[in-house]
Amino acid sequence: MTNETLETIKSRRSCRAYKPEQITDEELNAVLEAGTYAASAMGRQSAKIVVVQDAATRAQLTRMNAAVMGKDTDPMYGAPTILVVLADAHAANAVPDGSLVMGNLMLAAASLGLGSCWINRAKEEFETEEGKALLRQWGIEGDWVGIGHCILGYPAADPKPAAPRKPDYIVKV
Repeated sequence: MTNETLETIKSRRSCRAYKPEQITDEELNAVLEAGTYAASAMGRQSAKIVVVQDAATRAQLTRMNAAVMGKDTDPMYGAPTILVVLADAHAANAVPDGSLVMGNLMLAAASLGLGSCWINRAKEEFETEEGKALLRQWGIEGDWVGIGHCILGYPAADPKPAAPRKPDYIVKV
């Protein structure tokens, strides 16, 4: 059985090389809307998506993320858009809720021909005073946990095909 959704799921790969041009507002809004339709525990929608496209804030997040790794590299791979996914720290299912948002964002991006990649270390970034100051600067009050960064842009190269699935991936009992 095949359909467009299943084919997108099977063909989506993480993109780690981006063209410098920014994605369109139409593409961005479509990806964001898909993120807002992610399942959440009890329908509480505990997640929040912050759109970062300005160079200064992208550079700040890149620096903060690299510092968590203890490296001086670009963990955002030069992506022109960073979507920071946060979740209410007091929500019992904050991490699963935010993770489903990340999945929807990446699948929506793939369906539009955009590259995306989940970049970790948001939790550590937003536990710092600098991270908390960014949240205040963005007008985000309360306690939030960083779930991940969904980087977006136009791929600079074709992605590698998926590796074969391991034979014992599924266990039927």
